[in-house]
Amino acid sequence: MQFDAALAAQDTFRLAEAELGSDWDAAVELEETFSSNAGATAREAYEGLLTLATRHPNAHAFHAFCIYITWQQVTEETIARHFETGMRLSESYLSSLDGKDQQHVAYITELYESFRAGLGLYEEDEIQVEFRKDTPKGGD
Repeated sequence: MQFDAALAAQDTFRLAEAELGSDWDAAVELEETFSSNAGATAREAYEGLLTLATRHPNAHAFHAFCIYITWQQVTEETIARHFETGMRLSESYLSSLDGKDQQHVAYITELYESFRAGLGLYEEDEIQVEFRKDTPKGGD
């Protein structure tokens, strides 16, 4: 990756205060728990942050923050569920670019590809597409 997801998470979290309104204090508490713990405690805080995100569908900075911390979850606990969550969050974020910071759009696009790659969902280049077309199938 061409950027540090943890630093990007810090940047976007600070921007999320205005987006979350009365949920800001809960977000701060959950983020502190997530950042200062590991294992089940961190996972519970992470899930709480994702729940907050669902309550604020237009909180673009907070959604970017959740994608960045999902990458942190992937590096902490490399399981398919985290890659799938990252893909889902990224697809949702990238589905509309209105009002979103272009730097974060670029970062999240890169993370999206990393989440896909982690699940073995690579983009095929032209050579791979031609090879697949030319490869005999059963019965050929």
